[in-house]
Amino acid sequence: MDSYVDEFINYLAVERGLAQNTLESYGRDLRQFQLFLQNDKLDIIKDSNRNTILNYLNNLQSKGRAVSTISRNLAAIKSFYQYLVRERYIDKDPAANLESPKLEKKLPKILSIAEVEELLKQPNSLLPTGLRDKAMLELLYATGIRVSELISLNITDVNLDMGYIKCYGKGAKERIVPLGSIAAKCVQEYIAKGRPKLVRTYDEPALFVNHHGNRLTRQGFWKIIKKYAQEANITKEITPHTLRHSFATHLLENGADLRSVQEMLGHADISTTQIYTHVTKNRLKEVYDKAHPRA
Repeated sequence: MDSYVDEFINYLAVERGLAQNTLESYGRDLRQFQLFLQNDKLDIIKDSNRNTILNYLNNLQSKGRAVSTISRNLAAIKSFYQYLVRERYIDKDPAANLESPKLEKKLPKILSIAEVEELLKQPNSLLPTGLRDKAMLELLYATGIRVSELISLNITDVNLDMGYIKCYGKGAKERIVPLGSIAAKCVQEYIAKGRPKLVRTYDEPALFVNHHGNRLTRQGFWKIIKKYAQEANITKEITPHTLRHSFATHLLENGADLRSVQEMLGHADISTTQIYTHVTKNRLKEVYDKAHPRA
């Protein structure tokens, strides 16, 4: 089984160009499925059928797993078996015609403009790490890029003169995102005064590095934003995508068109971007209910 999974993950990386996070997720989900089958002394190739897969999904549900988790597991299993059929390792796809459970579209948590401003004030610009953190937070809010895209940025991906960054999203798709003047100034200051004190080698390509001089990790950034949220007395739940969600919502609230926001966020399907219109409609309703004398 491990060799089949490894071969499948390698196929996703090389042929499909999926992001590292996605590859790890697929591998983790498939190995959990393998363990479930092994506990029942079942072989994933010989014994898998529609019922064994449904039993696994029901097991996840009985453990209280979220609908999104169950749906993601099924997507991994379906892709895996489709690959096995295509490579002629098996004759029949046991996951064929299995439908994913309906996902509830959760509205993203966002910060108000005042909360964003308070968050952005927190880094100490007298320290190299403070200059870095200020540049990262300003860059995230200015561009709406994903955290994985932020930490993957190389110094050559930033064009401060022209005011844009080049980043690589899901499926290694390249896109150009405009950069506001405030964020550009913070990034420039970090590159000039902060980064030289953090990097250890001249040829380090990463734009944002940790105190060891290596590329900052997603976990490292997560700790940073949580720390500043506490210091800013923000009680809302903060996630690595909070500034991305806030960026999109604030743009739409201020008149940006949906297609432009879709392009900047790097969404392949505009329906993904449309969730932010629900957020703005909800906020309009709140304003109406509070302000209208006959609401």
